[in-house]
Amino acid sequence: MKRKPFILIGLILILTAFLAACGGQKEEQATASQPQSETKELVIGATAGPYSDQVKKGIKPILEKKGYTVKIVEFNDYVQPNQALAEGSLNANVFQHIVYLENFSKEHNLPIEDVIQVPTAPIGIYSQKHKTLDEVQPGATVSLPNDPTNQARALVMMQNFGWIKLKDGVDLLRVSEKDVVENKKNIKLLPLEAAQLPRSLADADYAFVNGNFAIASGLKLTEALELEDIPDQYMNVVAIKTADKDKQFVKDLIEAYKSQEFKDVIDKEFQGFVKPDYMK
Repeated sequence: MKRKPFILIGLILILTAFLAACGGQKEEQATASQPQSETKELVIGATAGPYSDQVKKGIKPILEKKGYTVKIVEFNDYVQPNQALAEGSLNANVFQHIVYLENFSKEHNLPIEDVIQVPTAPIGIYSQKHKTLDEVQPGATVSLPNDPTNQARALVMMQNFGWIKLKDGVDLLRVSEKDVVENKKNIKLLPLEAAQLPRSLADADYAFVNGNFAIASGLKLTEALELEDIPDQYMNVVAIKTADKDKQFVKDLIEAYKSQEFKDVIDKEFQGFVKPDYMK
């Protein structure tokens, strides 16, 4: 009889330990089942100039009201922003059109995609030596982007001016210098990195300059001798990692671009930009 209290105490201790273990296991399971909160710190990459400014003046304030901390990283080329996005140092970037994005992501096997179009500055042709396109002389030097998609845009514009002729039936989204079959004025084409095109105006007779780099260098869209009528596929887009497409920050980013607040910023600060359909 004297042993019973000790047996009873032992049983109580074992039962207590068992219940504690079960409780701990349930707590661990509950914790594991709870979704981790998404990041509220966003890093958005953009080329220096208007697309960076659009984020700074129009998108960042809206996202900050939603509780995000937004950092903007500026780039001066068309290669690093996509690589940084795929590697995870950016949450999103905005600088390119869908044709370039699809070609680049396929060529480099990057899991990135577009989510929304943004107001876009067209390519323009500028000159410090000539006041009109009609002043083009034989042997004139024309600088243009060296990346395939933007070079194609410039070549199509040159054909529209009557300066060159491209192969019949060629895909106008992918034309290159090799597709030029007629060049009566013997125009010398000078392919350059897009960011260097504004500087080429000092030497070239004419220069095709992407709108963002034109504005960043102090040129105005209204100063162009001719502006591109932007096809839908050349409207710039916001790009994200494919794995992030269903995350809340992407939904909030899209909502910010579609907001009346952002449209008001574009109407005031970015006149001359071609607007996406959702802003018309």
